[in-house]
Amino acid sequence: MNLQFCSLVVNYDLPWNPQRVEQRIGRCHRYGQKFDVVVINFLNQKNGADRRVLELLSEKFHLFDGLFGASDEVLGRIESGVDFEKRIAAIYDTCRSQAQIEQAFNDLQKELEESINRRMQETQEKLLEHFDAQIHDLLKIQRERAEQQLDRVSRLFWQLTRHQLSPFATFDESRLAFELNESPLTKVPTGSYELIRKGEKPSDHAHLYRLSHPLGEYVLDTGRRLETPVTEMVFKLSDHEAKLSALQNLPEKSGWLELNLLELQSFQREEHLVFTAVTDDGQLLDEEQCELIFRLQGEVLSNDLGGPGQQAGRQLSETVTRQLDARLSRLLDENNEYFQRERTKLEAWADDQLLSAEQKLEDAKTQIKEAKRQSRLAESVEDQKHAQEEIKRLSKLQRRQRQEIFDVEDEIEARRDALIDALERQMHQSSSTHHLFRIRWRLA
Repeated sequence: MNLQFCSLVVNYDLPWNPQRVEQRIGRCHRYGQKFDVVVINFLNQKNGADRRVLELLSEKFHLFDGLFGASDEVLGRIESGVDFEKRIAAIYDTCRSQAQIEQAFNDLQKELEESINRRMQETQEKLLEHFDAQIHDLLKIQRERAEQQLDRVSRLFWQLTRHQLSPFATFDESRLAFELNESPLTKVPTGSYELIRKGEKPSDHAHLYRLSHPLGEYVLDTGRRLETPVTEMVFKLSDHEAKLSALQNLPEKSGWLELNLLELQSFQREEHLVFTAVTDDGQLLDEEQCELIFRLQGEVLSNDLGGPGQQAGRQLSETVTRQLDARLSRLLDENNEYFQRERTKLEAWADDQLLSAEQKLEDAKTQIKEAKRQSRLAESVEDQKHAQEEIKRLSKLQRRQRQEIFDVEDEIEARRDALIDALERQMHQSSSTHHLFRIRWRLA
């Protein structure tokens, strides 16, 4: 059953067989799913056996740990040696005390641990060998080397830090840490610094290093202001440990590359990096291939290609202009689609608000009619008094609800004015382009 239009899985009766749990999640977490799938497990915290089952599924089978968990293949190999579900059932049937439950689950976990770890390692190695680096990032594989556990932004930030702080610090790659021997900023102390990482606790004696740290801001600011003359560089594709098919399949592995910053003032200020790269035989590289080049370790071969750089600039200029115009056109189309979506949302919200307010008013009118009918049927003065008090209360409510309709209409008008302002800003948009650098590149 394909339930990819859903994005929430609630396990209210967590099964003991991990493959059944995977199958449940797999109904929603399928190819084409557009949202993160959230898995909620109901648990009887007073039941020690239930708690240990959840620990096994989470910590050993990694069923709820991102996109890459224990696959059906891994679980199938494990279950061929141990009938996991029957073992769990036996624990529930025979163990009565908390100590017995703990001991039984500890024994089962020891039996499974070696098999699970071996199969998980084999699967990860196959994945690293046969799939591209982009797939590794997508699947969020847990890898041994600390640097490989970083996301793309953190990796780039760490590389820039090494470059900018090399005169001031000594780096420890294994710990993603550095010793700041001399501070480039008066307010930043020397000492040990460690890059912040998800799930990793820094040493007690080390400063936490991040993008927003004054030292991190210094690295970013000075890095982007570096002079970038036309340079020839060689990138070591053969030394890269992960497979990069998009680059390995290039028929020509040298050419020119230029990077520009496109700024757009429309609904808000936007900045976009636009790569333009061509091989020596005139093949145009896409943005993904350009970004992959900069994943590789590079080496500067020549710091000044003034003449050839200018000649290449003339050859590239037409392609650069086309790509910048195409990106700008695409951004404007996206802004227009955003405006259309906001307008549709506003109209739907306005209809709902008015319908709700008008329905409340109609309900109040109906209640007043019923109260007046009850007043006419009242047999005693006391009943007549209660009926008139109810009519008075409902009449006040009716006046408030009439005013609420006016308030809703005012709020709708205010939101519509804001939407018109946004449209006017789009009509008065402006854009600019800033040249960042040009290089002669070669893959080796």
